Amino acid sequence: MDDDLILLGHGSGGTLSHRLLDDLIVATLSGHGPGEQNDAALLAAGDTRLAFTTDGYVVDPPVFPGGTIGSLAVHGTVNDLAMMGARPLWLSCALIIEEGFSRSQLAVILNDMRQAADSAGVRIVTGDTKVVPRGKADRIFITTSGVGVLEHDLAIHGANARPGDVIILSGSMGDHGIAVMAAREGLPVEGLTSDSAPLWSLVEQMLEEAGEGIRVLRDPTRGGVATTLKEIAGQSGVTLQLEEDQLPVSPQVRGVCGILGLDPLYVANEGKLLVIVAPESAEPLLARMQQHPLGQQAAIIGTVEAGEPGRVRMRTTVGGMRVVEMLAGEQLPRIC
Repeated sequence: MDDDLILLGHGSGGTLSHRLLDDLIVATLSGHGPGEQNDAALLAAGDTRLAFTTDGYVVDPPVFPGGTIGSLAVHGTVNDLAMMGARPLWLSCALIIEEGFSRSQLAVILNDMRQAADSAGVRIVTGDTKVVPRGKADRIFITTSGVGVLEHDLAIHGANARPGDVIILSGSMGDHGIAVMAAREGLPVEGLTSDSAPLWSLVEQMLEEAGEGIRVLRDPTRGGVATTLKEIAGQSGVTLQLEEDQLPVSPQVRGVCGILGLDPLYVANEGKLLVIVAPESAEPLLARMQQHPLGQQAAIIGTVEAGEPGRVRMRTTVGGMRVVEMLAGEQLPRIC
């Protein structure tokens, strides 16, 4: 394989993505090491702490069960801010549109985007639009940036997990990735829709309940729960122990993954979060999350241990122990 070529796997969120980021993109542009990377940058404006993030969306198809590329762009950006404990406030939107794209479908996407922004309590305040020749893009790509404000003094960071802490997942795994894949391939799966949703309202209640007990917040998008937990284990220098029988997976996702040989641990989510929390705060926080519409299926899925740094392992349903690695290659391209 030619090491000079960019592959689809470099956009998977997994091992190849991390190598590209750490060895070239981040190393060239900012110099931040892997331990310093989070879902958004924290900035100071006088006495005010701000979070700033940016993201690109290339999902195929651009309209799918449960959303569109427009609502997905809003949700993904506000969720990155929320994972820093920031209240999302403002977004930018840049559109790259292929010549020949339908104005009526563009209207559907933009209306969905506006409704998502209104629902999330954010304003789209600036943007840009470019049109490229037919065949030079695939219908529509969207890039969004977001700014939020931290209304507390908490330090929520991927390097903060400590031995004894508890891992909570806010709901079922893989709904978004499998819904998009099924729509792309024309597979009818009754009751399966993307979980794309804005998470700030849930996070706000979590901060109110657990406060300083919250160590880490992450939304497990590309690469799924497994890849996100590998990132956290590496940043914090700890071992994470998972319990397979505690992992929430819908029957639809489990069925499709079983047929196609996919592992739900590695499938993208767009409306779920992982929180690592101090042990004394875990049960009260779980109960509070389960009272929220976006956390009704929340479950404790594991613990943090003082083992080999960067290691994630899982006790399987039959009692064995499985090593969980970061996603290798590209399991489902263009999911977000």
